[in-house]
Amino acid sequence: MKLIMFTDPAGLTHPGVIQGDEAVVIEEVTNLRQLFEMGEKGMEAARQANGARYPLEEVKLRAPIVPKKLIHTSGNFREHEEESKNVNWSHEIAPWIIFYQNVDAIIGPGDPIVYPEHLTKELDYELELAVVMAKSGSNFDEEEASEYIGGFLIFNDITARDIQRREMRSGVFSFCKSIETFCPLGPWIVTPDEVGDPHSLQMRLRVNGELRQESHSGKMAVTLPQLIAHHSPLHYSAGDVLTTGTVSGVAGFRSDAEKWYLKPGDVVECDIERVGKMTNPVISWQEAHGTPAPPFRKW
Repeated sequence: MKLIMFTDPAGLTHPGVIQGDEAVVIEEVTNLRQLFEMGEKGMEAARQANGARYPLEEVKLRAPIVPKKLIHTSGNFREHEEESKNVNWSHEIAPWIIFYQNVDAIIGPGDPIVYPEHLTKELDYELELAVVMAKSGSNFDEEEASEYIGGFLIFNDITARDIQRREMRSGVFSFCKSIETFCPLGPWIVTPDEVGDPHSLQMRLRVNGELRQESHSGKMAVTLPQLIAHHSPLHYSAGDVLTTGTVSGVAGFRSDAEKWYLKPGDVVECDIERVGKMTNPVISWQEAHGTPAPPFRKW
């Protein structure tokens, strides 16, 4: 199944499921986090959805879920660490990096990434596969981990590299990835039965149609069960999202990085095999807010 949040032509937002070329309302819940909290009853409600139907072309897809916790992991694709050496990145991208993402930064498919010109001059992209937790739990082993996979979706980890470098002087970073609109998530949640082996997915990111990132989920240095089990002491709530780290090809690790950073007018397309495609435009602060950006804030 492809589970969605969508706004209908009348402006009302619903949880739903895609059936053919239609969005069908799931009437038992008001959002998809509630659906996962219901467990198997929620999945059955989605499979049997028979609420109002709308042609997909007439609805607006939204971010499919706003979790209690968006657990952001990094360093799992060692190719990303290798490419960091191109620019003598100040810190090692070690395995098992983790921090929490700001859920208020979440946007959905088609929503604009707002370029905060007063904060950064180095806006970057990072394609990632993300996992939605099917149920609550903690302190379990790898053999149990697959029971916690409720679905998959795309995450684009938008990053202000200049802020990140300054933050990392203290060895930690968060602000650079947590600014409003820096968390595109979607376009839907695909249940595991449709994805199959999550370690066999082609991953591509394009900017204005130009291929920037291309890799494969099988290149992770750890397996998804290892990753999910390793972080389980944090306690998962049903509907939490765990990201798996980006692949090589980011702008900031190119020797001529300034040519590759995102700018207003760009369109970013993320594509993960059997999961979907998600496109987001980049717009200026002026276009988003109707006023010029504040003066540049030097950190």
